Amino acid sequence: MLTRSPPPPEITDVLDRGERVIWSGQPRQGLMLRGIDGFAIPFALVWTSVPLIGGLATLAGPKSNLFGLVPVVPFILIGLYLLIGRFFVDSAQRRRTFYALTDERVMIVSGLGSRSVRSLALRSLEQLDVSERASGQGTITFGRSAFGSFALPGWPGKSYQPPMFEMISDVAAVAKLIREAQRAANAPSERR
Repeated sequence: MLTRSPPPPEITDVLDRGERVIWSGQPRQGLMLRGIDGFAIPFALVWTSVPLIGGLATLAGPKSNLFGLVPVVPFILIGLYLLIGRFFVDSAQRRRTFYALTDERVMIVSGLGSRSVRSLALRSLEQLDVSERASGQGTITFGRSAFGSFALPGWPGKSYQPPMFEMISDVAAVAKLIREAQRAANAPSERR
């Protein structure tokens, strides 16, 4: 069952005059593993361990030289970020992500360093895909990406994923609200 609470300031600050919030929420909070981590964690272990072992061998060798470590340090740092750091960045990104459905659009407000507002007009939404778990939590994806949907959570840079309400509670009920708001937005103005 959807709980209705006032939208946070991150949402109300970007509303247009007269725009009404129907639903607002955030993705699941905290540290978490995702399906891609089944590949990413073993890859990061290999990525980190190979230069680390090579660096330690350089130090333990007969001609121990600290400058021999310089080429492997960036690889070790990237590996440590892949193993540990990206989980904390992903959690921080989700903590600063807010979703809203209004009578005019769906909005995704996000950003760690600066705020980004992504809006999709209800009248032009063509595709709405819903992925739901047994718990009722899930993701609503709006459209498809031209480049596929690969993205490693917490990795810096642009993602090629389509806009989505990711890991929200009561996903089926929110999807139903979106479809109802779409119908209302596309209805002839005399009925509104």
